[in-house]
Amino acid sequence: MEGLSVADANLVMYLHPSKSRNVSQSILRELGSLLFKFNETFDGVLLAYDVNILDKQAKILSGVHPYFGLRLKANLLLFSPKPDMLLEGKVVKLSQESIHVIVLGFSSAIITAENIRGEFKYRTKDTEELFASKSHKRHVIKVGTMIRFLVKSFDEEILHIIGSLISAHTGSVRWLDRHLEEDSEFDRSSMKSRDREWLGDKTVDEGATPMSYDNHIKMSKKRRITE
Repeated sequence: MEGLSVADANLVMYLHPSKSRNVSQSILRELGSLLFKFNETFDGVLLAYDVNILDKQAKILSGVHPYFGLRLKANLLLFSPKPDMLLEGKVVKLSQESIHVIVLGFSSAIITAENIRGEFKYRTKDTEELFASKSHKRHVIKVGTMIRFLVKSFDEEILHIIGSLISAHTGSVRWLDRHLEEDSEFDRSSMKSRDREWLGDKTVDEGATPMSYDNHIKMSKKRRITE
């Protein structure tokens, strides 16, 4: 899935002297407060981190309320969806007008009817609401389906995504992956058929096979060497 990235960051964290008794715990608490929030400095939502404290001794900063600063080396996992990126999420609600999705368990997305391609038709089956493809009977989207969709916009403040299913390579992840595998198998079968046809056209004598043709070449080489 696109929108995820890993970044190395050099940070300086400022802590109050009252937190000096357990610096490591205080640092983790401060970083933990940044999780699942959009951060302009990182240009993304912080999902996870791994941190190393570089300073052995903290530097006291001057001021009315003195703080001490620590240099940190952090490895960050960020979520930063941009327009036209492909994301994946689980359908949690569905109606004739929209599909509601949860991405990575915390960010919500909505795909409205105008952003769903005409291939999909809304209907109910045994009181269950779903979007079914008119071109492929097995391509169905319903509550619980993992779907792949394009990003149209991302609200950084409330972590809300507007998505689209207009593109042909969007829809049910399971169906898309299976369809891709079938296309790959078809391409491999077609290539093998072409190879067999090519070998069939290369026979030199009536009733000769590719193996006997190779032997004919080897025998000719032996005769030339003997002569």
